[in-house]
Amino acid sequence: MGVDAKTGDAYECALRALHHRDRTEFEIEEHLQARGFSEDDYSQAVVTLRRNGLVDDERFAQSRASFLVERGAGNALIRARLGEAGVARELVDGALEAVEGEIARARRIVGRRGASPKTARYLYGKGFSHGVIAAVIAEDDGGELR
Repeated sequence: MGVDAKTGDAYECALRALHHRDRTEFEIEEHLQARGFSEDDYSQAVVTLRRNGLVDDERFAQSRASFLVERGAGNALIRARLGEAGVARELVDGALEAVEGEIARARRIVGRRGASPKTARYLYGKGFSHGVIAAVIAEDDGGELR
């Protein structure tokens, strides 16, 4: 592979971390830095992982956004979770464009739970915007909460 032992150790440590779940480059760097690897070592490990297709922030963003959509998350929550993982803004935007629209998700939840103040609070807690919540509640219940 042409890397020194320390970089190889960093690569092996990163592989073990990836065995548990997909991670972003940022998360791998944080993981390796926390284990005492130098910046050169963890940077080289990330380059090798990227070259081998084992770390792909775009794939991570798409996958995590889809997972969060299935869990009923709104766009703000998805943006926050992907941002925490170190995903670039343009990749977050692309992931959000690829999933079901926020209004459709909110409609589905309101259809299941009913248009009530409790549902509005639930949607807000799940990261839906005030505008989306108000629009969907108004559609479902003629503009009034029950």
